[in-house]
Amino acid sequence: MSGGIKVGPLRILGGLSLVLLLSACGSARDGTTTGSIDDYRERHPIVVTEAEHSMDVPIAAGDHGLNMASREVIRGFARSRVERSQGTVQVLYPQGAPNSAAAQAARSQIVAELKRGGVDSRYIVEGSYAVPGGESAPIRLSYVATTAMVASTCGEWPKNIAPDMANRQYHNFGCAYQNNLAAQIANPSDLIGPRAMTPADAESRANALERYRTTYTELKDMSN
Repeated sequence: MSGGIKVGPLRILGGLSLVLLLSACGSARDGTTTGSIDDYRERHPIVVTEAEHSMDVPIAAGDHGLNMASREVIRGFARSRVERSQGTVQVLYPQGAPNSAAAQAARSQIVAELKRGGVDSRYIVEGSYAVPGGESAPIRLSYVATTAMVASTCGEWPKNIAPDMANRQYHNFGCAYQNNLAAQIANPSDLIGPRAMTPADAESRANALERYRTTYTELKDMSN
């Protein structure tokens, strides 16, 4: 047929291949989207549990007490305990170490700084721990408190992510973010349930209404 266009079998097959390819992309939606199949919040959940908070206070064998920096750190540790827990603070001194005598000499200063930080003396428990090897060791302070933390461990790579074409979140994705978020939670109880509302401040409410009335009157006068 003159002036006509001949469609060969190769062109027909090429068109069918394109149609099949597009239909395959449409049917493979679940395999190419992240969605809720692999959510980092489910893989690295934040839980509320008991955890030990500890701090080591270094002291040299020749020291005759705590320096100013160590005292400030101990007071900060005590304030953190007051905010997070009402339990005991355990103070362990190294035993059998070259700096054991210096650590024992600093006992009164450590207790005094804990008190200045808000810890009642009734909740300060002192003890000792053995130090093998004859090396100097720090004074260890610790307390147990309800803490928000991530249940899983970061830095695990159980699978090679290079050949993964499914666009899924890799195993370690979101773990550091969840840990940072948990560390910023001041009161872990907020994750369990909301706090009770405090009564309304009548004085503050009256001042706000008065400011509103004053502003409304001024704007009204300006418009006139």
